Amino acid sequence: MNEKTASPVVNNPGETITIRKDTLWKYSTFILAAILIVGAFVFFLGDNGTPVGNVVNNGAPIQGGVQAPSIIDPEIDGYPTKGSDKASVVMVEYTDFQCPFCGRYYSQTYGQIVKDYVDTGKVKYVLKDFPLSSIHPNAQKAAEATHCVRDLEGDEGYWKMHDKIFEGQGSLSLENLKKWARDVGADGGKFDSCLDSGKMASIVQKSFNEGSQDGVQGTPSFIINGKAISGAMPYESFKQAIDAEL
Repeated sequence: MNEKTASPVVNNPGETITIRKDTLWKYSTFILAAILIVGAFVFFLGDNGTPVGNVVNNGAPIQGGVQAPSIIDPEIDGYPTKGSDKASVVMVEYTDFQCPFCGRYYSQTYGQIVKDYVDTGKVKYVLKDFPLSSIHPNAQKAAEATHCVRDLEGDEGYWKMHDKIFEGQGSLSLENLKKWARDVGADGGKFDSCLDSGKMASIVQKSFNEGSQDGVQGTPSFIINGKAISGAMPYESFKQAIDAEL
């Protein structure tokens, strides 16, 4: 057999080591693959080893963070809010109720922001919808469900339904949306009629269109006093951005 080899490597005078080309190729491929894997792992993880990306329209997670410094002026009139109207900071969240990163933000960060900034009157929190229906088939109806409850129970009912959906995100379905609406105190018959008729589809679509105009490409996305933040970033990232505005 005619075995191909790479050029000899001389370590010391009189000593020659011959490396087979196919062996050298295998080692090079292995090292390159390892570098790519490590690079991808670092890219998708935050400082604490937790994914901080968001879900974009094509379903690919991307790394989150503060975006371009251009000031965005999102439409907030008519959308559910929490906190004081006199707050010096307005924080707008674009969410998708079936998005796993939105669920992560809700479970790990949202509550602390509400406690430290919304309940203390420093931040006015606004929730807008950006359902990615092509990859999250239940997101549209979940968004409509929150507005149906709001129509019946006001903003207080809306936020209860908002919390209920995220807490049960793993079992999100049309049947459970109707059950959860009753759990938060909404009239079952009126809620079912609202949801089944698609009465709130237009406000969800309006929010989505405005989000696209605001440069939103994935969820969760945030606008804090006109400055964009993308992804389920850790609490400290939001704290820094909010404190800079206070």
